[in-house]
Amino acid sequence: MDFDNIKLEKGMYNVCNKSFTNVLEELDPSEKYKGTNLEGLDAYQRQLKRFGIKVSGPRCDTVEKFFSSADSSVLFPEFIARAVKQGIHSNDVLPYITAARTTIDGIDYRTITSNLESSTSKKKSTSNLEAYPISEGGTLPSVSVTTNSNLVHLLKHGRVLSSTYEALRFQNLDVLAVILRKIGADIVNEQLEDAITVIKSNLTPTNIQSVSYAELLQLWASIKPYHMNVIITTYDVARQILALDEMRDSNAGLNFQGTGKDITPVGAKLICSNSAGTNTIIGLDKECAIQMIQSGDVTIDYDKVIDRQLEKAAISVTAGFSKIFSNACKSLKIVTTA
Repeated sequence: MDFDNIKLEKGMYNVCNKSFTNVLEELDPSEKYKGTNLEGLDAYQRQLKRFGIKVSGPRCDTVEKFFSSADSSVLFPEFIARAVKQGIHSNDVLPYITAARTTIDGIDYRTITSNLESSTSKKKSTSNLEAYPISEGGTLPSVSVTTNSNLVHLLKHGRVLSSTYEALRFQNLDVLAVILRKIGADIVNEQLEDAITVIKSNLTPTNIQSVSYAELLQLWASIKPYHMNVIITTYDVARQILALDEMRDSNAGLNFQGTGKDITPVGAKLICSNSAGTNTIIGLDKECAIQMIQSGDVTIDYDKVIDRQLEKAAISVTAGFSKIFSNACKSLKIVTTA
């Protein structure tokens, strides 16, 4: 089927386990455009070209262009979703702290757990993450994997797009996209707060008097046999870390001043969030600490958007987090004495 003969309809947003673009790709596969002037465009972008809709650049169209026909109006919710996703991806630090990201079609999910942290041998108490020799004919340690009894608590974050078609119809699409990208940025920042809340759960911090290089190295050592590759703290404590003498060597200074990339002890990624808690430093192994579970993709009230009923059009993402290995997270608490 040629891309300019596809019948677009609202039901394409409601196909189980498929996004709007997935549905378009099945009807109009991108592979058949290799070697043509349309190579590099996905099925949705070809639909924009079909209706002559320009979403960016000096000759960017207004919102009204999407509603020039019944078919082209069906493309508008995907424009909103893509702009929101751009804001999410541009501001997303969750890949730096999550060991796995799972997408489900529902709201109920149980994670799995193992005895890797609690199992012991007869010779000595040890994590199964630490190898120890097995004599000839001996029995290898057993690792059990079971389902957690509690469901992961998924939270919805989003915004209600409150406007009228009359207010938006003459607005340039690239300006609207800026607002939508900010919505995406706010959503992913709220998800980061959820992730940090899970990381902090049942975490008993070690009290320290002040931020020092020695204390940071102690945090690094305490997390073994895991590897501390992420530090989460507030902006105020991050400032104290970056001000340490050990952080002031010439290479560190040039990198921070020239690129804005932080240099931290043992090469850990520094993530700043006030959700870490006042005077708190969290160290974790991002390869083992937490899992992210997301229900579906960015959700748009496509019916209202297509029908121009924008007064209460919701944009949302539903996700939750669960610890995988609790000992892959440790924390420090700065306690000042009077």
